[in-house]
Amino acid sequence: MPGFSFQLHKTDGKARLGEIATAHGVVRTPAFMPVGTQAAVKAMRPDEVRALGTDIVLANTYHLMLRPGAERIGSVGGLHRFMNWPHPLLTDSGGFQVMSLSPLRKVNANGVTFRSHLDGAMVALTPERAMEIQDLLGADIAMQLDECVKLPASRAEVERAMRLSLSWAERSKRAFEHVVDRAPFGIVQGGTEPELRLESARALIDISFPGYAIGGLAVGESQEVMLAMLDVVTPVLPQNNPRYLMGVGTPEDLLEAVSRGIDMFDCVLPTRNGRHGVAFTRFGAINLKNGRHADDPRPLDPESRCAAAREYSRAYLHHLVKANEILAAMLLSAVNVSYYQELMDGMRIAVAAGRFEDFREETRALWAQGDLPTLT
Repeated sequence: MPGFSFQLHKTDGKARLGEIATAHGVVRTPAFMPVGTQAAVKAMRPDEVRALGTDIVLANTYHLMLRPGAERIGSVGGLHRFMNWPHPLLTDSGGFQVMSLSPLRKVNANGVTFRSHLDGAMVALTPERAMEIQDLLGADIAMQLDECVKLPASRAEVERAMRLSLSWAERSKRAFEHVVDRAPFGIVQGGTEPELRLESARALIDISFPGYAIGGLAVGESQEVMLAMLDVVTPVLPQNNPRYLMGVGTPEDLLEAVSRGIDMFDCVLPTRNGRHGVAFTRFGAINLKNGRHADDPRPLDPESRCAAAREYSRAYLHHLVKANEILAAMLLSAVNVSYYQELMDGMRIAVAAGRFEDFREETRALWAQGDLPTLT
């Protein structure tokens, strides 16, 4: 596909090092995509997101189609220009948000009709319309429309949604075939049923997508179950196509999923936790609401690449969080996005050096050790 390609440079066990080429630049994999729900990574400027090591951002089709509207964004030059992010963009199809935000919805073979959470208007979304919206936005990677079911769910319900998603996958790919320099991804569904996951993956491979996502996880199941599904699916996915685990997750989730052959991730966790006073560091999560930080002059991590983690005291960050200052969300979101990108960079370096398992154990040991010792 012109303008889009994936090159697998090296493997270390199942962990993979590669690059996705797009019309807007290269994405180094394994890659973490900060989530720009409303065409903005919350509490962060685009240039700051980039400076912290981000190659690609995810934007939310569901929210942008409702406000300000895909046609409006298209008319002003597309999403890259609209949000001042001239780098790679991936857009989801809206399937997950329809499930999570719109309890009043009707699904049939043609598509889904749902009630907008903004104004109550009824909105119709078909595979063709989902891809048209993502084309108008100008996404470098566009996701097929799928139906995501909340777990736990019955096998019958999971199978119904998986088969519907497969029929929508064919229509989604067909609707995007006229678009040059950009790529549609298929989404493996099947809940926590190994046989259904395998059937979905193999059917999508037959359709032949440039990339494959694993969806319908991190929706109520345990980490153990999620990882078990990756153990089922990733061995059958093509080696020379990127693999994307949607909506995941914690730093531990990322480390474990990369060890199982995943290349791409997105999650709201870094910025959401930052807005709620929690910082991610190489020593694990630090809750700055905790009173033990009130008199602590040390930074979060003097070795972090992020200035917010190096140059502000824990006492000051604690004060900002307790005072509900906007600056707290800004600084801690930067700390967290930086840590996620440092973790991905560490994994890429480790795979390149053939020492991924050593890196994995060293990282887990630091998390187990916990935060820096308190002041004496």
